[in-house]
Amino acid sequence: MGDILPSDSNRRTWRACLLCGLIKTKEQFRADGCDNCDEVLEMRGSSKRVAEYTSAQFDGIVGLTQPNESWVARWQRCDKFTRGLYAIRVSGQLPEDMVEDMKERGFGTYRPRDGSVRD
Repeated sequence: MGDILPSDSNRRTWRACLLCGLIKTKEQFRADGCDNCDEVLEMRGSSKRVAEYTSAQFDGIVGLTQPNESWVARWQRCDKFTRGLYAIRVSGQLPEDMVEDMKERGFGTYRPRDGSVRD
């Protein structure tokens, strides 16, 4: 899991993706994008997009090594994602223009990870 964990052990530098909850550092998101969402969010190489589409404010951390076999991953709706650290709840939501763009491109319904939408 070395390359998918936050590269800095200082949690104050960690950020969580607003779409999937994956936790990495700002530098990792800028260099590599989000391992799950870069096709949609296109954060790779853009500090502005990293700032818009990630949050430093999140609650709880779940480490997933085999997301497709984990009941916790199913509960967190990340069983189809890559292994790594995930935030249980992420403060903030994607900007409305990105949500509309996702709908137009056929990426389905956006479910914020801030706890505002319940199953």
